[in-house]
Amino acid sequence: MKKITIAIDGFSSTGKSTLAKELAKHLGYVYVDTGAMYRAVAMFAMQNGYINKDFFDKQSLINSLPFIKLVFKFNPDMGFAEMYLNGVNVEKEIRTLEVSNFVSKVAEIPEVRLKLVEQQKEMGKNKGIVMDGRDIGTVVFPDADIKIFMTATANTRAQRRYDELIIKGDKVSFEEVFKNVLERDYIDTHREDSPLVKAADALEFDNSNISKQEQFEKVLQFLKS
Repeated sequence: MKKITIAIDGFSSTGKSTLAKELAKHLGYVYVDTGAMYRAVAMFAMQNGYINKDFFDKQSLINSLPFIKLVFKFNPDMGFAEMYLNGVNVEKEIRTLEVSNFVSKVAEIPEVRLKLVEQQKEMGKNKGIVMDGRDIGTVVFPDADIKIFMTATANTRAQRRYDELIIKGDKVSFEEVFKNVLERDYIDTHREDSPLVKAADALEFDNSNISKQEQFEKVLQFLKS
């Protein structure tokens, strides 16, 4: 069977990464979480004092882009590839609410998007890949064989994210998580460079009221058809 490219886009906390991992494992494909790449750049900006809640030195981040090395390394114990920033495993650190509060602002910068999109295109040149993000089916792989767009209500997505953070031991409130979801939605859909939009030929999945397993089975059935 010939290998194909599967692009999964959608709003934050819709389970894009979970679905993409499951599909990649089932198909024996490479999985790429582009959100992790933007989160790692946001973390770099935080570490270097380029961004906080009151300040964002965009030019310093742009000037530092040549010194940001992002690599996915497969972890056989976890069953998926983890993000390394300049040689350091940051998979856990980039998933915090603090990073979430800045990632959409960092992802707005055209120079950041250009650097990461180039890397993403290179990763998928041989197909056999499942990639998820915000602009995979519209910018990174506009000719992808399969395009999926995922959505759910903001309240549902905030509750999922809140539950995940609590399980990990993070001290957060539902209100601040819900606020973060709304802010990220606005920035992602209103930025000038590669805004989050549903590709015209993408299949839309609203998973507000279905389980992860039901969603996986529906998408798999769609792929087989």
